[in-house]
Amino acid sequence: MHLAEKAGFWTGDRQAAARDVERRLQADNISVVRLSFADQHGILRGKTYVAGEIPGVMKSGVGFSATMLMKDTSHRTVFSVWGQGGAFGGKEWEGAADVVMLPDPTTFRVLPWAPHTGWMLCDIVFADGRPVPLSTRHLYRKALSSLSEAGYDFIAGLEVEFHLFKLEKTHLALADAAQPGQPGPPPDVSLLNQGYQYLTEQRYDEMDPILEILRANIAGLGLPLRSLEVEFGPSQVEFTFRADTGMQPADAMVLFRSATKQVAQRHGYHATFMCRPKIPNVMSSGWHLHQSLKDRKTGANAFMDGQQPLSPVGMQWMAGLLAHAPAAAAFSTPTLNGYERYKPFSLAPDRAIWARENRGVMVRVLGGPGDATTHLENRVGEPAANPYLYMASQIVCGLDGLKTKADPGPSADTPYEAKAPMLPHSLAEALAALAEDKALRAGFGDFFVDYYVKLKQAEIERFSKGADDWEQREYFSIF
Repeated sequence: MHLAEKAGFWTGDRQAAARDVERRLQADNISVVRLSFADQHGILRGKTYVAGEIPGVMKSGVGFSATMLMKDTSHRTVFSVWGQGGAFGGKEWEGAADVVMLPDPTTFRVLPWAPHTGWMLCDIVFADGRPVPLSTRHLYRKALSSLSEAGYDFIAGLEVEFHLFKLEKTHLALADAAQPGQPGPPPDVSLLNQGYQYLTEQRYDEMDPILEILRANIAGLGLPLRSLEVEFGPSQVEFTFRADTGMQPADAMVLFRSATKQVAQRHGYHATFMCRPKIPNVMSSGWHLHQSLKDRKTGANAFMDGQQPLSPVGMQWMAGLLAHAPAAAAFSTPTLNGYERYKPFSLAPDRAIWARENRGVMVRVLGGPGDATTHLENRVGEPAANPYLYMASQIVCGLDGLKTKADPGPSADTPYEAKAPMLPHSLAEALAALAEDKALRAGFGDFFVDYYVKLKQAEIERFSKGADDWEQREYFSIF
């Protein structure tokens, strides 16, 4: 058996997809293929192989050092890899040993901005085929499986805000070289518009040259782009994507972010998904996650109700999101910078509460009685979040709400004044809540939660010793 078989991935669908990849490599004159996995921060890492090696690689995988899964947002290895048992007390972790990327041929794409290049997302396994428990794509797949056992499929749509700048100067002198724990200086940028003329066509047209380039390349990847908007703040935009099922929206998010940054860089721009870049009059960027459940037996929207705005299933699911919001914030808002967004009267939530047409709440109910598109909009996330962890946390929290038949309480007509649990004021508060949350520990496993808390605490420790521009150096380029 080859590794893809041992791992249980060599299904009929994947075999058919692998054959299609081999055909496309020849038909499209592809010379190299990027093999990428989303790390613990949702950032794509990987290796590039020549096209002739890909048929074998799809079966045997590609090794890489497990230390890639132990790094903070500055690429510093947080865990000790030396000594007996390595970082986590197992032989497979010793001495910066390899784990293996297994390409998922169903994700194959040709890069529109580099048409000689193919692109595949990968799952991460040990050499014997066992899934690596730190693989965030694996954790999301487990959550989807648990939801499937409960009788539902997860449907998600993406609404993503980010900033787009003109690149004025990159700092690439010899003295600007970075090292783990000490990122180099961020690039100098200028605005593409002055902002605060929300949805005005003039502001959009000022950004159209790069927006059209981004649109064409994102469409060329086959991502379900739905709309492009000029957002509220200076040089801020929003892209939305049609709802999709299961793994697809999470994969789309990691591909979209990486593609946007690459295409922008090639054309003299800088895209950042950092929540609050250090610029005057900045407006925070959020990632609103639209979600619903499909009943696997009937195919119907499980959140739709004939008489009420939201079904009992939808109410219980929403109650789970609200009840575990402080702990789940560690996944939906994983950077120190993101907590600067939770402010009252700011079009962002500051407490765990819901309503219908109210943009001040954490969860907004969209749709109505008999509306097949009825769904929830969770407004809590930041655009730098790891999509697999963000979406997995929604499933874990929602399932707990279904299990306990939880009640979300009354809707909030005055969300910034209503009595409700406050969202964390810092990443440290969110991590403390995560460490104590039994449902999220059960859903993600103690091993991953303890690892994640330690990983992010190391980030906080470096921040406490850093300079005033720490967040800009840390997040502006990597995200």
